[in-house]
Amino acid sequence: MEAFIDQYGALLIKATWETIYMTVVSTFFSYLLGVPLGVALSVTKKGGIASSPTFNYAAGWVVNILRSVPFVILMVFIVPFTRLIAGTSIGPNAANIPLIIAATPFVARIVEQSIEEVDRGLVEAAKCMGASNFQIITKVMLVESKPSLIRGLSISSITILSYTAITGIIGAGGLGNIAITYGYQRYIESMRYSTVILLIILVVLIQLLCNIWAFKADKRNRN
Repeated sequence: MEAFIDQYGALLIKATWETIYMTVVSTFFSYLLGVPLGVALSVTKKGGIASSPTFNYAAGWVVNILRSVPFVILMVFIVPFTRLIAGTSIGPNAANIPLIIAATPFVARIVEQSIEEVDRGLVEAAKCMGASNFQIITKVMLVESKPSLIRGLSISSITILSYTAITGIIGAGGLGNIAITYGYQRYIESMRYSTVILLIILVVLIQLLCNIWAFKADKRNRN
């Protein structure tokens, strides 16, 4: 064990931080783009506070197409775009581009579903009090759906984490790259098991932190 740590410990630590970096950055930007899109999908539905069937259909169509493309294919397909934006097609920064593109429609659907869970009576009450659509969205919909949004965050983050492992195929770094380079190509079983264990630990930590956050955000648990 000591010999393994001496030989590969620094490499595994570096790869773990690269995985965390890609997960955090991609999650942040996918939510930055996905939350407004998810809100738009919800409020523009028929009967929504800003009903626009044409926009809803077009946006929903784009989201469904992006969600239907397997991540590996998407990642390879947009290599020229990734190189244009990041200046390279390898490394953690380059991997963030396909990760964000793949995760944004996924996040949008999660946000849309979370908002749909909000009691419509609260929305109608806010309307009767003269609240604007923006106020209804920010002070009613997003606030009331906060616990659900946080639980969705755990799903999104873990999904993106799993995608970071796939980016190892194109040399993006992280634990996925280590698993492929050392565990698969060089047949070093200890590295293969180590990367799996580290990924499991990261998943458990994400789920635990989000569960605690969601519990505290739920008004039903404050009494």
